[in-house]
Amino acid sequence: MKATNEQLKLAANTVRCLCADMIDTANSGHPGAPLGMADLAVSLWLNYLNYAPADETWPARDRLVFSGGHASSLVYALHHLAGTGKLSLDELKTFRQYGSRCAGHPEKGISPGVEVTTGPLGQGLAMAVGLALAAKKAGTGNKTWVFCGDGDMEEGISHEACSFAGVNKIDSLIAVYDSNNITIEGNATLSMADDTKKRFESYGWKVLSCDGHDYDAIDRVYKKALRITDAPVLIIAKTHIGFGAPTKQDTPHCHGAPLGAEETAAMKKAFGFDPEKTFYVPEEVYALFAERAARFNRMAKKWRRLNPGKTGKIAAPDYMKLVEALPKYEVGKSYATRNISGEVMNALAPVVPELFGGSADLAPSNKTELKGFGFIAPGDFSGRNIHYGIRELAMSAIANGITAFGSFRGFGATFFVFSDYCKPAIRLAALMNLPTIWVFSHDSFYVGEDGPTHEPVEQLASLRTTPGLLVFRPADATETAYCWVEMLLNTNGPSCILTTRQNLPVLEGVRHEGVSRGAYIIYEAGSQGVDTYLFIASGSEVSLCIEAAKALEAEGKSVRVVSMPSMELFINQKREYRDAVLPEFMKKRIIVEAGSRFGWDRFRLDWRYTRFVTMDHFGASGPYKRLAQEFGFTVENVLKAAKEL
Repeated sequence: MKATNEQLKLAANTVRCLCADMIDTANSGHPGAPLGMADLAVSLWLNYLNYAPADETWPARDRLVFSGGHASSLVYALHHLAGTGKLSLDELKTFRQYGSRCAGHPEKGISPGVEVTTGPLGQGLAMAVGLALAAKKAGTGNKTWVFCGDGDMEEGISHEACSFAGVNKIDSLIAVYDSNNITIEGNATLSMADDTKKRFESYGWKVLSCDGHDYDAIDRVYKKALRITDAPVLIIAKTHIGFGAPTKQDTPHCHGAPLGAEETAAMKKAFGFDPEKTFYVPEEVYALFAERAARFNRMAKKWRRLNPGKTGKIAAPDYMKLVEALPKYEVGKSYATRNISGEVMNALAPVVPELFGGSADLAPSNKTELKGFGFIAPGDFSGRNIHYGIRELAMSAIANGITAFGSFRGFGATFFVFSDYCKPAIRLAALMNLPTIWVFSHDSFYVGEDGPTHEPVEQLASLRTTPGLLVFRPADATETAYCWVEMLLNTNGPSCILTTRQNLPVLEGVRHEGVSRGAYIIYEAGSQGVDTYLFIASGSEVSLCIEAAKALEAEGKSVRVVSMPSMELFINQKREYRDAVLPEFMKKRIIVEAGSRFGWDRFRLDWRYTRFVTMDHFGASGPYKRLAQEFGFTVENVLKAAKEL
């Protein structure tokens, strides 16, 4: 049974009062958006949203994303009323406090019912595109609803993501635009003059509109949106920020600061609530949400019974099947690791059917097409490859949405230097522990003639500073294959792999166990003692260090070369293993990497006995072999650095 307008009004005002109380109690938060969106949100939840509070991971549920994560109090109020995760009133009172499930912005895995972590504006909207795309591919028939605001529309990522959704006719996506025309600095017209309706129509969306406080109008527009096929839908809902706040409605003053006791009391009185009562919920409102929850809890239970194999969760693939599918590479031959990465992806694709993604218009160059599996196309979601177009920013967020859906491993790919565009989404993937994968080719100045704009220098150090992200920079074809296995086995967070444009020799001594531990001894000679020259390198510089070590060996020196394809994995190993690979008595260290030195000093014991051959300046345009000479990435220069010790 549908909720009546009177019931919706009571529920919406209850939500408004709960939100105001949460924010006042915390003395921190954003009341404007929750008060303004309450009518839209309650109408959706009680009459249209297919969601089972008792089964948060039900694969066929509708996804609801609040892209404006500052409206988090609204999220928690709704989930409390619905009974999701048994979120209690007492927990609402801990809003924004340390350890609370009611965090300052919605966090996946911490806050009950939250599909994706939102806060950086535009990211939630783009992830919703990914969720909706995954729903079409999975064939679950569910909708993805996303509430967004003026800030989301102003962020450039909304252009990329919504253009992509339009061209691919992702009709499982409905965006509700809370158009209140107010931003922190004042009226939105100070910085935004474009016509949103025309903009989205040009993308290929169907655009509807309504008064965001008129329940009949909201009902009509939701019904119409659900009937539309072959296009995503934008609902432009005109609302009042801070709706109901006597003196702060329609002003920036209610955006990011508590209403305060006096304003909240006056608002409650106007709504017919007792100003003296805080965190009050009428029993009728609980009953409304409970009735809705009971219906969908039964539906989810039945669905689970009829679909026992569809868990909606990402599981690690079978290790042995991955290893058995890997191509083998002959020592002494040379390959660009971008080519090998593509071979490995295609070898593993049948073993990992959930792998699904694409490149930012660079698949022929970074070799990421899953051959024989087709591309998604407008209205056809059967393929496993995606034409993202030149949209790195949106690509990465959409890939997160695909992974967050629960049935797929989303991946994105581009040149490594453009990882700067991907970083916001990579950071959110790490926050959410999402196992999204990024494939970055052209990993250093060896790009050559394209010049410094295309030659990454500081990007590797930047990615390594991201907590929870595994960064792999393989030394040869075999390490590349093993790195892919480790990325696919990592289901607790994001991973990325860096591959070369230039050929690298296939090395002796590469071991999967070593790769899985992040670093290992790939070559050594002589008695391993205090006089040993210890080389530490990643990627294309490992073979360079082996050649330098062999030259020292010919002079009667003791040498050891450590390949470190993943600094993060190595740092997380037990002390005994780290000490075995990098013993403290081996003070003579030569650290070589075609990237910034930043982060490598952790492996230096004494500055007098350590030399760095790193890239602490921008690159240049020219043939890569000439650049290697100019920048010191030669056997001769590495030997010179070693002999200075």
